[in-house]
Amino acid sequence: MDLTILYRGPLASCDYDCPYCPFAKRRDTPDQLRADRAALQRFADWAAATGQRGDTLSLLFTPWGEGLVRSWYRTALAGLSRLPHIRRVAIQTNLSFRTDWLAEADLDTLALWATYHPGQVDHDRFLTKCRELTVRGVRYSVGVVGEPEHLAAARRLRDELPGEVYLWINAAEGRTYTDPEAAQWTALDPLFGYSREPHASAGLPCRTGSSVVSVDGDGTVRRCHFVRDELGNLYDGSYRAALRPRPCPLTVCDCHIGYVHLESLPLYDVFAGGVLERIPDRQRITGLAVEPAPTAE
Repeated sequence: MDLTILYRGPLASCDYDCPYCPFAKRRDTPDQLRADRAALQRFADWAAATGQRGDTLSLLFTPWGEGLVRSWYRTALAGLSRLPHIRRVAIQTNLSFRTDWLAEADLDTLALWATYHPGQVDHDRFLTKCRELTVRGVRYSVGVVGEPEHLAAARRLRDELPGEVYLWINAAEGRTYTDPEAAQWTALDPLFGYSREPHASAGLPCRTGSSVVSVDGDGTVRRCHFVRDELGNLYDGSYRAALRPRPCPLTVCDCHIGYVHLESLPLYDVFAGGVLERIPDRQRITGLAVEPAPTAE
């Protein structure tokens, strides 16, 4: 089996206070943190043991909060990255962590999906962290939510980031972009067209539920974060019999970690070798203004 897993445990605390995030400045109790640590350790142990069955895994951690300020996430990612049957291990992060732990990781396997939140962190501090990653040889992408008040900060970041680092722009939830507004963001991210509007997905083939699944802290397996139907449990193996190609049951898909897996979109080719960390093949986007697939009305 060659499986991609999006893991999201019970962690819900974050050190940032973004107004568009429902988990901003949320605090987990000590008991909640212990539960998250135990859940992550259980998942990491399971992932490590899959190599004995000849399986290969690609792992993306998508915590509601900030994981890498917690020692157990740093330890788990570094350890998993060194296992030969793990193709990729990546995590979504705001880069507020220290970077010394990366010396323990296999940087051919580990990658980071970073988000810059203007107003939550000083520009120079964030850019310094990016430069530390570059010096260490870490694969990473950086992105910004496409709110109008973020445009100047995003332009400055693009100007000062290393040229080889991809800057992605996420359309702000619930926001409609005029063509001139979209052009401003597309000038920074030629792939912004894929994020601008939700993608019609009902009945379309999707890799989720077949080669891609979502797993929570209890081991419940679902096809993705956005479809609540259960496929079984990771730890008793019941999910394996449920893996098969299936169409999307939702009307639209409007999040990158969902629509990137739609077979109707060319994003596995665009992000060849970097699907989980959101790093595209540079030759496929250089000078390219993306025409997205038809979207829902």
